[in-house]
Amino acid sequence: MLNPEAVTAIGLVAGTLTTISFLPQLIHTLRTKSAKDISYVMLIAFMTGVILWLIYGIFLQALPIILANAVTLALILAILALKIRYH
Repeated sequence: MLNPEAVTAIGLVAGTLTTISFLPQLIHTLRTKSAKDISYVMLIAFMTGVILWLIYGIFLQALPIILANAVTLALILAILALKIRYH
């Protein structure tokens, strides 16, 4: 069995990798000033899931879940704002 610090480290690495996966899309959207290929339905559905994961992490007091989903939510909101702005 892994110790709690190892489990937290795994969660932080997983959260970091899944969260930074949104950076290329955000950078691309900023550079091209276009978000036409991004679906509103996908963004809203994903954002809803991230909010629920964030709430879940808060209830569990699980730092990796809280951090990953808070940052992911910020990135999604930025992409959503750019999609609205460049529409």
